[in-house]
Amino acid sequence: MAALKDKDSSVRSGAAGAFGKIKDARAVEPLVAALKDEDSSVRSEAADALGSIGTPAVELLIAALKDENYSVRSEAAGALGKIKDAVLLSPWLLP
Repeated sequence: MAALKDKDSSVRSGAAGAFGKIKDARAVEPLVAALKDEDSSVRSEAADALGSIGTPAVELLIAALKDENYSVRSEAAGALGKIKDAVLLSPWLLP
């Protein structure tokens, strides 16, 4: 998890990708934080990883939809689309 804060963006990106491959729910909070990374590849890898982790990430991704930064909202929406968890999203989608 420390690699998600490395000064080298390729290390951060690789770490996010690795978490997506192992689907470790303990990485959800650090990956959501990585959605705010200055490097777009890190943000993209973090979103993909969160989408791969699935249901444990839904609540924090929904919260990220309200972030002031457009790219954070966009990546969160993409990750939620990858999860496709209609049961958990349906209360959020209701008017």
